[in-house]
Amino acid sequence: MLAYVAEVAGRTEQYWCPIKHALRMKSMHSRYKFFFDYGDAEHYREQIEKVRRSFEDITEEGAPTAGAESG
Repeated sequence: MLAYVAEVAGRTEQYWCPIKHALRMKSMHSRYKFFFDYGDAEHYREQIEKVRRSFEDITEEGAPTAGAESG
């Protein structure tokens, strides 16, 4: 159940606020690698719609596809 909640939160964050934290986090969810660097406003404005819809690495069952770890 906890993994499910973490995945839902990660996907929600990717859509609404895909910005990496200013301080390094101990643990990151599966979607964090797609987020913009903290303070990178120009890249954020240029790519926000692409990142919001970038879920191609997820299969219908919800598991990442093979080779999706590069990022």
